[in-house]
Amino acid sequence: MTDDTRFINIETKLAYQEDLLQELNQVVIKMQQQIDKLELRNQMLRDNLKQIEASLPSEGHANEPPPHY
Repeated sequence: MTDDTRFINIETKLAYQEDLLQELNQVVIKMQQQIDKLELRNQMLRDNLKQIEASLPSEGHANEPPPHY
């Protein structure tokens, strides 16, 4: 194998690795965007749940016997 062939092989492998790195970087960016959206949605759902719980009647009478006793 000549030096020229070795350099061409190395440059080819490097080009493929750079391309793969760019593709992986794009995947990571998309995943982070999805994570951000899911975290925002999760926070919104938790806030909605707190509002619903606050609007429910109090459970202070849960230990009292029903009125027919």
